[in-house]
Amino acid sequence: MTVQVFGHKSPDTDSTGSPIIWAWYLNEIKGVAAEAKLLGEPNTEAAFMLQRWNLDKPEIIADVVDDQAVVIVDTNNPAELPANINGADVQAIIDHHKLVGGLETKGPIDITIRSLACTATIMNDLIGDDMAKMPEAVKGAALTCILSDTLEFRSPTTTDHDRAVAEKLAAELGIDIAAYAADMFAAKSDVSSFSDAELLRMDSKEYAVEGTKFRVSVLETTAPGVVLDRKASLMETMTTVASEDGVDQVLLFVVDILNEEATLLVPNDLVKTVAEKSFDASVEGDAVVLPGIMSRKKQIIPNLKV
Repeated sequence: MTVQVFGHKSPDTDSTGSPIIWAWYLNEIKGVAAEAKLLGEPNTEAAFMLQRWNLDKPEIIADVVDDQAVVIVDTNNPAELPANINGADVQAIIDHHKLVGGLETKGPIDITIRSLACTATIMNDLIGDDMAKMPEAVKGAALTCILSDTLEFRSPTTTDHDRAVAEKLAAELGIDIAAYAADMFAAKSDVSSFSDAELLRMDSKEYAVEGTKFRVSVLETTAPGVVLDRKASLMETMTTVASEDGVDQVLLFVVDILNEEATLLVPNDLVKTVAEKSFDASVEGDAVVLPGIMSRKKQIIPNLKV
């Protein structure tokens, strides 16, 4: 049976590129039939990556059948995976997020979870000397994943190793990191074609704090004004999205990549309390700027209080 390799729902660049990397490795190095899959439409930056490196967009799947062989990358959270994930034959997990729990497997599996900024960095280490055999297009995907997850090394999740791997890949590809990252972030910032609901779900994760369920949405952009101009309609749509998705509240953080700060929209007293308790912020009005806040994984999720 062909192994399906996929990341989380609402796929970002890492959850689009890393399945491609690992499927290449399984097929070409390990001799195991594998296919990269997606659990939704890739975001605009991930779409840019596919086009820039002339990579086929992986097939989008809604669920997995019983006993389907799978490798899970860039998540270990059942809430971000197909509904029947525990019916599948999970063979490996490669991730850089905290261990959530809830996954069941049909036997012992390989699990690699490392405290690095990007799944593609971990894959570079696991592939080892065979990286020399990797086609330029797949190396390009790996570089894009690392620059995306580190926000070109601005994110506090960035490690020296992430930077070293990215710089090595860029040198091998003849890529100027600053220029390439600028093109990536421009693509990520072009959200004009997305509805408010799509923006709120585009890069989001569900997380509960003391019984209150949140959809924690992050929009990383070099043009925050474009998103914030839609503030009123976004806050209205939060209610609809929360109801449809079975959460109590959507939290939207608009991350300004260049100024290294986030703006949290504050539609009600609940979010005002979250902002004040979680980030020691003083809130006036329907938005608050949070200096230095760049990472959902390291700075937002761990600090959320109600």
